Amino acid sequence: MTDLPHEPNTNPNPDRPGDLSDFEWSGRPTGAEHAEGGQVVPLDSRRRPRPLDAPDQGDGPATDPAGEPDNRPGKRTAYDTSYEVELDAPPANEPPTLVDLPGSMVPELVSESRRPIIPPQFHGANLPTTVKAALGRWAHVAAFHTVRAPWYALQVVWFAIVGVFALVNRQLRWWWVNEQYALLQTAASDNDPEMWLKLHKEGKATRRWRGVVLFFQLIAAIVAAIAVANLQPPYQAAVALALVPVLARCGKPKGRPIIPTAAVSRRYRLLNADVVLRAYYAAGLGHPDKPHQQIQFGSRMARDAAGTGSEVVVDLPYGKTFDHAIKARPEIASGLDVTEQQVYITRDPSSTRRHKLFVADRDPLAIPAGRTPLLDGKPRNIWKPAPFGLDERGRQVTLLLLWISVLVGAQPRKGKTFAARLLALYAAMDPYVKLTVVDGKNSPDWRKFKLIAHRIIFGTVINRDGDPVEELLDALREIKTHIMQVNEFLSTLPVSECPDGKLTEELSRKYPNLRVWLLVMEEFQVYYELDDQDINKEIASLLSFIMAVGPSAGVIILSSSQKPSGVGAGDVQRLFGRYRDNHAVRFALKCGNRNVSEAILGGDAYSEGFDASSLPNGKEYRGVGYLYGASDDTPTVRTYLADAADAEKILTTARALRERAGTLTGYAAGEEIKREVRDVLADALSVFHPGESGLSWAEIAARLSERIPEHYADLSADAVSAQLRDLAVPSVNIKRDGKVLKGAKQADIAQAIRRRDGAA
Repeated sequence: MTDLPHEPNTNPNPDRPGDLSDFEWSGRPTGAEHAEGGQVVPLDSRRRPRPLDAPDQGDGPATDPAGEPDNRPGKRTAYDTSYEVELDAPPANEPPTLVDLPGSMVPELVSESRRPIIPPQFHGANLPTTVKAALGRWAHVAAFHTVRAPWYALQVVWFAIVGVFALVNRQLRWWWVNEQYALLQTAASDNDPEMWLKLHKEGKATRRWRGVVLFFQLIAAIVAAIAVANLQPPYQAAVALALVPVLARCGKPKGRPIIPTAAVSRRYRLLNADVVLRAYYAAGLGHPDKPHQQIQFGSRMARDAAGTGSEVVVDLPYGKTFDHAIKARPEIASGLDVTEQQVYITRDPSSTRRHKLFVADRDPLAIPAGRTPLLDGKPRNIWKPAPFGLDERGRQVTLLLLWISVLVGAQPRKGKTFAARLLALYAAMDPYVKLTVVDGKNSPDWRKFKLIAHRIIFGTVINRDGDPVEELLDALREIKTHIMQVNEFLSTLPVSECPDGKLTEELSRKYPNLRVWLLVMEEFQVYYELDDQDINKEIASLLSFIMAVGPSAGVIILSSSQKPSGVGAGDVQRLFGRYRDNHAVRFALKCGNRNVSEAILGGDAYSEGFDASSLPNGKEYRGVGYLYGASDDTPTVRTYLADAADAEKILTTARALRERAGTLTGYAAGEEIKREVRDVLADALSVFHPGESGLSWAEIAARLSERIPEHYADLSADAVSAQLRDLAVPSVNIKRDGKVLKGAKQADIAQAIRRRDGAA
């Protein structure tokens, strides 16, 4: 769901034209007809005309000041297409008949759209943001001019000196009547000696009079200078402060301000009704000359409440729907001469053929959403929506994690793990939520969740912590048992405590066995592709059960994958598809192709115009994706950022919250800050990445030194080779980057661990 920090304002100032635009458009469609009350009504008689040369008003119909046609000679009248047409005939002037409605409700008799009494920016929820923005702007302006104050002073003094000479020159030119030269030259060119002589005499008389004026001005200036020279220094400074800016204004170049602006307002392309009509007709959504195929407007063109773009309510022709407009979004953007990322279309509940068109001044997806609000360190409540990011309109997008499952998918390096981790961090900040974290790719992204996780599992290969596949099976069996116990326990509670037989916030806080549980499955597809098909089937079956029954028992599933299809075969493939498709909410970032996008969002999303493979590509678009299934709308979300340092800070705070609440369980409750015993075989096996069959001794030593510095900080290649060869791991040739080096195979290390454990 999407929170609205600013209430929409379809017409902030209908009486005032919008700001100047960088571009101007022309061209107006021909007249149209509209069916009204079963009759074809010519709309020419109902339109308000305007002159062709009238200035464009931008946000509404342009007419002459009186609202009447311009009938002056030589002027032609064109008709504006930006108007409102009544859908039905107005009701008769009869008093309405009121009826009694349930709950003593009174039917609403006012149909007009009323502007808010208090502007949205001054509402209680928005006031802190408004004040913060104003103070921030003033602080920036003050700092900008403070730094440049010495330079301003030097410029003022220099231009004041120049201004003295400029003022003297101006007075001399005034005295000499320079403006008469053109008239004298004209008289001479016309061979009119009488006019030339008359002008010459008038010029001499004018110079005589102006010379007297200048003489007294000079006397007054000398007297003023003597008077100022005899004043005390503070008064002399005051006179200088008053006089120098005036002289500087006279001496500065025209059109150049001495003090520039500290904040430059961005100029934007102002839309008008004609441009919108052109775009929709070009997109094939109507025809200006065919009956009942004209585009109409349900509101005037206006700036949105946040001042980030223009918006208008559009009525499509009969037979066209919202889905047609969504599919034609690229063509509409082309007709508007903007990028597709600047055009957004949202439903209007009043009609299937009506929607709101919003055109942003700039690409909103290239503007980062900023750091996560979780950095404030305040505890969160899983029963309330989690802040996820900002939509294309700059509104905060939140997601209620309870009762749902979330699938996140994307290409590598597009923000998939960051988006999933952001939601997991929110759950971590509620001390009454259990977390089981399963990272199939065995990456550092989830390592710090050891601070709070009930269970945490990495990869599929045996490591120093044990066999991750067996640990995963135990974890999933534990969650399955928890689900059954929750449902059984709820059925035993009295109706007074559990009236609907459902889990509530009060119950989850009161009973430890009713805690909300978050299961994170990062790159979950790897657990459907194990060598042992029986294990694949058991994992798939457990995940399908948790997906189907878990949400009602307070178990939230958060899955992510870069390979959402083509996994497994037979029953495993069927169970994989069931698990993937049953996620209630999907978040798709940039995908490689349409098929991957459909696998994440579903086929219905593509038919509605949402294709994650069409999202823009580039570093500035990381973390941008479609949030599908969370609400009726599908916002394009720019997720908040929580990097590795932010995640560690948040998880450290989350652990402190859990320690105070006494809710640490499982792995986090028994975690040792520093290992006391090292296992060279298990540690060496843990540094292999998925798909690596062998590593050179130098690579093994470097990775051990980086990952486990408390035991292997100064480990050399020869040392690790000697230690592993002593444990029956053979030294073999490993081909890496075109070179053949000595090293160890993953299978040989795993075999040595099995031999050792079997002997023990």
